[in-house]
Amino acid sequence: MAVTDFSHQAFEQPESDRGAEARVSLRDRLVPPMPGSALWGWLGPLIVAAFGAFLRFYRLGTPHAVVFDETYYAKDAYALIKNGVDMQFVENADKLMLAGNTDIFKKCGQASECASYVVHPPLGKWLIGAGEAIFGLNPFGWRFAAALIGALSIFILARLARRMTRSTLLGCLAGFLLSLDALHFVLSRTALLDIFLMFWVLTGFACLVVDRDRTRQKLAEWRESASSLDVGPRLGWRPWRLAAGLCLGAGLATKWTTLFFIVAFAIMTLMWDAGARRAVGLNRPYSETFRLELPLATAWMALVPIIVYVSSFAGWFATDKGHGRNWAQATSSGPFYFVFDSLRSWVGYQHDVLSFHTGLETPHNYQSEPWSWPLLLRPVAFFYESPKGCGADSCSWAVLGTGTPVIWFAGLAAMIGMIAWYVATRDWRAGAILLTYAAGWLPWFYYAISDHRTMFLFYALPMLPFMIIAIVLACGLIIGPADAPQRRRTAGAVGVGLFALLVLANFAWLYPVIAAEIIPYQDWYDRMLFRKGWI
Repeated sequence: MAVTDFSHQAFEQPESDRGAEARVSLRDRLVPPMPGSALWGWLGPLIVAAFGAFLRFYRLGTPHAVVFDETYYAKDAYALIKNGVDMQFVENADKLMLAGNTDIFKKCGQASECASYVVHPPLGKWLIGAGEAIFGLNPFGWRFAAALIGALSIFILARLARRMTRSTLLGCLAGFLLSLDALHFVLSRTALLDIFLMFWVLTGFACLVVDRDRTRQKLAEWRESASSLDVGPRLGWRPWRLAAGLCLGAGLATKWTTLFFIVAFAIMTLMWDAGARRAVGLNRPYSETFRLELPLATAWMALVPIIVYVSSFAGWFATDKGHGRNWAQATSSGPFYFVFDSLRSWVGYQHDVLSFHTGLETPHNYQSEPWSWPLLLRPVAFFYESPKGCGADSCSWAVLGTGTPVIWFAGLAAMIGMIAWYVATRDWRAGAILLTYAAGWLPWFYYAISDHRTMFLFYALPMLPFMIIAIVLACGLIIGPADAPQRRRTAGAVGVGLFALLVLANFAWLYPVIAAEIIPYQDWYDRMLFRKGWI
């Protein structure tokens, strides 16, 4: 579990680029070797993910209630499983579900009269519905998929951070921090869409990082036998870039905000290609990248996400029950007209959704502005009741959607550090993290200022894994390179260890108010860090 060498190393051209030493030097620069045990490279992240999974699945059905926006997504997911499209429900559907009654749909004379107008794509709700199909229409059933995806995201982040730092220890630290973040924890135990959005963005980014390593290895192998640097090679079909396109398409089919990440990642991966070509000495790295790689990159990073997005509406296309479907008209004049009219109706539906999102400015008690998110100034009360049975005169039973303060405040400092590190060294890792964080955060400034849109802290969840990578990169810098004095490395390791323990203690302190434990009111009140914003 060796910690990577974080020193910035400039590549020195050897006297002869034909010898074995030169080849090793070039290969190591383009694709640094992965130190330590390959077995622990898998076992470590698996152990951390299992720890996170235990936290998320333990008492997953508590509270036995419809929490916050579960009132929309739990029912819409069930409608998709039963009908293939979103349907309208009876007024007391929430109470019926909690009582074990699944007869929650309105009865209509015609199917189209019961169609429901929803404003998010269906994939996330299909995943929620899969849990309901397996475990029933109950809180555990509709939260199961979120908990599973939350646990998987911990594993993927640990593997991703290991690849980016070339350190199993730092990779596991990243997974450990994500497992102990309160916002990730709450959204992993609630049937909302944001945990799925975060997962697909994270997985898409991880696929691109693997693609970066694979293509740089190809270029290093090509360089070893190249006789001319005038023209470089095509880098092939790039299956990992295709996998990234599929993941980002799944994210787009969950929430539209994935579009910001798609644009950022497409630019980023092309710049990585150009940088790799420049590193091997090619004379025209940028023009060659756009000439040789742009066509296939466009297919994988643009067309594939669109195909995945449209495919997620298969239930809407296949039935007459969907909102705005116009089934009778579409089926009146043969297969060609069916396709044309169905697409026309579907595009109209998407336009209606866009109008909703750009015009959403209904005030909410727990809304917050995006510039306040990194400081956790206004969390969301997902659930709150005042039951009896805690041994005090007044009791609290709550689920507060907030991040773990130690992680978020350290993450803000780490992101500022990444700016300085990138300016000083142009390290690709700092640049990639800053770009991704910006793609998940800055667009919301426009909607806050221009449209006055209603927004919540949990919209920041896709930023969280990249903030944590910034923290572990900073931890690697604190520990120092492999050739640093032992005293410095020991002190750095102790400091990082103390930070991890502080995160654990902070999570444990918050646990009763994020996991719906019944506690005395005063204990709940004492955990409201910023009294004005947290209550």
